[in-house]
Amino acid sequence: MQALNDFLKLIDSFIGSSFWFPYALLGTGLFFTIYLGFPQIRYFRFAFKVVKGKFDKKDDEGDTSHFQALTTALSGTVGTGNIAGVALAVHIGGPAALFWMLVTAAFGMTTKFVEVTLSHKYREKAQDGTMAGGPMYYMKNKLNMKWLAVIFAIATVLSSFGTGSLPQINSIAVSMNSVFGLNQMLIGGILAVLLAFVIIGGIKRIAAVTEKLVPGMAIIYFIGAFAVIFNNLGNIGPAFISIFADLFSGSAATGGFLGASIAFAFNKGVGRGLFSNEAGQGSAPIAHASAKGHEPVSEGFVAILEPFIDTIVICTVTGLVLLSSGVWNEKHVNEFDLADMTVLNGTYTDTTNEGKELLYGHIAGTEPLEVYTGDIAVTNGSLPSNISVINARSLAENIQILDAETGEPYSGTISLDAGKPDLSEVTFKGESLVHSAALTTIAFTTGFFGEWGQYIVAIGLLLFAFSTAISWSYYGDRAMTFIWGSKSVVYYRIVYVIAFFLAAFTDTTIIWTLSGITIAVMTLPNLFGILWLHKDMKQTIKDYWAGFKKEYPDEKTPE
Repeated sequence: MQALNDFLKLIDSFIGSSFWFPYALLGTGLFFTIYLGFPQIRYFRFAFKVVKGKFDKKDDEGDTSHFQALTTALSGTVGTGNIAGVALAVHIGGPAALFWMLVTAAFGMTTKFVEVTLSHKYREKAQDGTMAGGPMYYMKNKLNMKWLAVIFAIATVLSSFGTGSLPQINSIAVSMNSVFGLNQMLIGGILAVLLAFVIIGGIKRIAAVTEKLVPGMAIIYFIGAFAVIFNNLGNIGPAFISIFADLFSGSAATGGFLGASIAFAFNKGVGRGLFSNEAGQGSAPIAHASAKGHEPVSEGFVAILEPFIDTIVICTVTGLVLLSSGVWNEKHVNEFDLADMTVLNGTYTDTTNEGKELLYGHIAGTEPLEVYTGDIAVTNGSLPSNISVINARSLAENIQILDAETGEPYSGTISLDAGKPDLSEVTFKGESLVHSAALTTIAFTTGFFGEWGQYIVAIGLLLFAFSTAISWSYYGDRAMTFIWGSKSVVYYRIVYVIAFFLAAFTDTTIIWTLSGITIAVMTLPNLFGILWLHKDMKQTIKDYWAGFKKEYPDEKTPE
């Protein structure tokens, strides 16, 4: 299993995690932003009129309203990335990473506008009478590249498991177990039944659920977030300044944070931004293609709002919670994860500039320090004084080695290979930086609700992740329809629900790695397609406004 995961990681390093991938996405967004004259700004206010249904017609074909399509797409993007992804970006790239998340969202608004418009334009009616759309349909109907469309559709099915189902329920189950002590299998069983009830009803039931779920979960999350922000109101100014202060110099070391380069901030900010709003991936256009409408551009306007709400609003709020509370650069008591920790041969400190530079050189990979290989003797839970532990990109303190079964201080020998300890019998616990959902949870406890803040994050994570699983089931549903027809959907849904249940209590490491690959395999054909159809897109917009002026001569247009 580990060998397979390592192989998938190697593939991912050349595709999804490679340095050129963020540039391809940002470059596409920048191109269309200039080519179409900044549509994310010019059409922003007009998009709200479309969402409200001001220009709808009774004979418009489709399965959902504009608002339902928007909430369905948002439920697919507003997920763990908004809670855990922002915290991970700040943890690695520092406050400046938030700036790049916002830039990514700004260009992503245009990318969403283009991909949704084209997908809606070339959609089809499926055998069961429902609307079927997405990048695979313009690849087949306009580009005449059915082979590329099939690749995209297969990647969508795989990504529905890797992005939308398995990691989501695993995050929910782990969080519910940690905060409430609930059995992970029980959580998986209950939510699997609820998921089956929702997705069996198809897009109409999915849309009916998401149009209520998305606003509700956003309200709950905002209540907890603003409780923190208002409680730390005096830190909001410095928090905003920190986002821009180190933009072109990298973030300096502060507290337990050892610093971050410009490249770290850029890569993590862009990467987390893209993971959060999925602009360019081609997933959201599948949901928007179901919307009622006789003009595809009108649904493109609706899509402009999606990255704005998902990243510019929700992710910014999460970022301000992290920065204003000050927890992002503080060390907290936590159990160390093997992936986050390295044991160094030697004694190091982060209380001097020289010590910080040495440690930063190691975590940045520019000047690696000597890692420990061999056996170490542990006495009553204490490590020898001649070694140091790096955990979560920080120097760990007050470390205790505990027996994995009893939780009591451990005495004995631990084997280490290239700085990685054997954790089959012991647990490392101590003070270090933390990241992802754990960091956001700590930040929420600094608000007016105190320790109750952790429950808001747990509930938020539950709603965000569950809604993502609902939406991605529909994306996989439409991809299966494209490849094998409507009759194949029932089998897909059965497998989707069963896998959802099993992932609640099994390791999903390989699924996360596979997800990175499938996201790239979806994104690259989609970017190629919309770039190839750039003239088609521009003409479609031109035709829309020409028809709009004739139909609504008294309506002011934002051209």
